[in-house]
Amino acid sequence: MGNDADTKAVWLDDGKIEAVLAGCRGREDQGRVREVLAKAGELKGLSLEDVAALMGARSPDLTEELFAAARTVKEEIYGNRIVLFAPLYISNICSNDCLYCAFRKSNSKVTRRTLTMDEIAEETRILLSQGHKRVLMVAGEAYPGGGIGYVLDAIDAIYVAREGGSSIRRVNVNLAPLSVEDFRLLKAHNIGTFQLFQETYHRPTYKVVHPSGPKRDLDWRASSFDRAMLAGIDDVGMGILFGLYDWQYETLALMMHIAHLEERFGVGCHTISVPRIEPAIGSELASQPPHAMSDEDFLRLVAILRLAVPYTGLIMSTREDVAIRNRTLELGVSQISANSRVNPGGYKEDRRFESAQFQLGDARSLAEVVRDLGDHGFIPSFCTGCYRLGRTGKDFMDLAKPGLIKDKCAPNALSTFEEYLLDYAAADDLRAGETAIDAILAGMEERPRRVSEALLAKVRSGQRDVYC
Repeated sequence: MGNDADTKAVWLDDGKIEAVLAGCRGREDQGRVREVLAKAGELKGLSLEDVAALMGARSPDLTEELFAAARTVKEEIYGNRIVLFAPLYISNICSNDCLYCAFRKSNSKVTRRTLTMDEIAEETRILLSQGHKRVLMVAGEAYPGGGIGYVLDAIDAIYVAREGGSSIRRVNVNLAPLSVEDFRLLKAHNIGTFQLFQETYHRPTYKVVHPSGPKRDLDWRASSFDRAMLAGIDDVGMGILFGLYDWQYETLALMMHIAHLEERFGVGCHTISVPRIEPAIGSELASQPPHAMSDEDFLRLVAILRLAVPYTGLIMSTREDVAIRNRTLELGVSQISANSRVNPGGYKEDRRFESAQFQLGDARSLAEVVRDLGDHGFIPSFCTGCYRLGRTGKDFMDLAKPGLIKDKCAPNALSTFEEYLLDYAAADDLRAGETAIDAILAGMEERPRRVSEALLAKVRSGQRDVYC
């Protein structure tokens, strides 16, 4: 017998969200905020009411306490590693008419394109030549033939592609909602995380910004992760497009969604993406967001999410400029894209803006991003060790929640960074990277240092794709 949650957002309680918000709007309860910050330090997550209380922190002193707590929790769980990936857009043909998106069906200002398998392989090889090891495959909501076959073939094409002996080690996917049966097919093709953005949880807003197409059904979209998990996909990635509606409402709705998955399946989301609306070709709404989010609130959001779900990876895209991206790294972001192209064929043709889904804020190359991360004391990581070892879903969370995953992530990050330095870095970057690795090793505790040194020795002897 089916469960209503398989197709409907039965957990989305608008009344409760509004009631919780009403109790904190315009109020800064310093005692309550500090109580929640102390609770966050236990690394067990926060309740809806706790999150709402942190939203009330507005004074400079209390905001800095919030940021300091987020920095501490991020260091405790993830250390100073930053995972790198690149999006790979395979099609911009879509059956939806989302008002904020350049790919919407009625937008005649965008040239439509669906990549062939050969073109997908070529885009993949370009990414491999830069040093990337993981990609996020993205497609509009309309596939050749009408089924999921094209998507499955595209995943295979990415995995099969080779460049200089290197291959993509993990394909994560950002796709339209699927049935349980199609999710099982996706699982069989060895994907990493299934990612889907709800865009907005606010039903009236959702209806307005999705005037036509299958995406108009909020419930079918919001219940996607239930069907994915029923199909055996235990790593899922959530996301909201901030700027469509009040960010505080959206954040509490997101927390409800996570709580529902934890209650039903024993595991919440693996990642959370926090994109803000950026200008998009042919979209007036994207240029003038109805609820534009300030930089100050955006940084506050990242810090709150780090405290609320400390075990979850926070993803920052190249929508944001370099300055904002760097600040969010300190406050809790653990994954970033680099050298992104958000249009099909964009890597081969080096087109950053033509027919792109949205405007990029950070157009730096992967080498520049890696260099900047090192300059700011972070370990650039291309790690896919957890996926390799089946350390996903609950197995991952059992290590992440108590902060033990850092002992795996740090050695794996160093080994993949060493791979990058030896295989792709310029001479100056290689020397700087090796110096950074030595400094990081010197500051490690004995056990993870020994593990790291063993992995590094394997990489330096010519082995690749080593992990613990």
